[in-house]
Amino acid sequence: MKPHLLILLTAGFCLSPLFGQTETEAPAPEMMAWQKEFSNLPEESRREFSGHLAKSRELFGQKRIFECIEELEEARAIFADSPDVENLMGACQIEFRSFESAMKHFKRADELQPDTPSIKFNIAEVYFVSKQWEQAEAAFSELVEQSKADDAESRNLMLDRLVEFKLMLTKIKLGKMEEAEEMAVLYDHLDDSPYVYYAEAALAYENGDEVTAEAAMARAGRIFQNPAAISPWQDTMMEYGYMKSFFGGDLPEEE
Repeated sequence: MKPHLLILLTAGFCLSPLFGQTETEAPAPEMMAWQKEFSNLPEESRREFSGHLAKSRELFGQKRIFECIEELEEARAIFADSPDVENLMGACQIEFRSFESAMKHFKRADELQPDTPSIKFNIAEVYFVSKQWEQAEAAFSELVEQSKADDAESRNLMLDRLVEFKLMLTKIKLGKMEEAEEMAVLYDHLDDSPYVYYAEAALAYENGDEVTAEAAMARAGRIFQNPAAISPWQDTMMEYGYMKSFFGGDLPEEE
């Protein structure tokens, strides 16, 4: 059982890295302070930094977390103000379920690169897994509004739906059942995501109807047969407390 984070500004969803631009037609946006500082480094230093960052992402994907942190520290020694480094360092802390430490890194990344959806998602996710429901509701609500403002081509439907589902769960925990029930029927079975099945399951669990809940999730599994498409939703249900962890029970909440 694990939170799902985004490390390519993590696991499961890939957004564009901060370093490097692929678009050449549109005029380049004004550089942020950290980008200007990075561009002023010697070319060899920038190349070395990028090598450490790429290696750290590879190690994180292999769950070699201590080695990943070592690579990130090497990168930080070259350039201390990288939002990529802070974001991935936060993801490493999540692996240890050190939520307070993770939040410090994610908020530092947000200071360096404001309004980046991947960083905002990670901050919201820390609130969610650490049971800070009011903060989670506000953070996920902000992400929903931000996504609505984006153009359709740049949106990630599966991520958008997962954010909305997590927002729905926070509303349940806060006792806002009418709002949660309204969110549960935002989409139908023609939607290209498991949202409707897991929303049905969440309400069924809330009503003590485990049979209906498990049947709804089973239907989702039959329709969305790729485990990568289902695992974020299952992990969310486990983190929330509706389902038991596959590893032998629930993990204790961090004090």
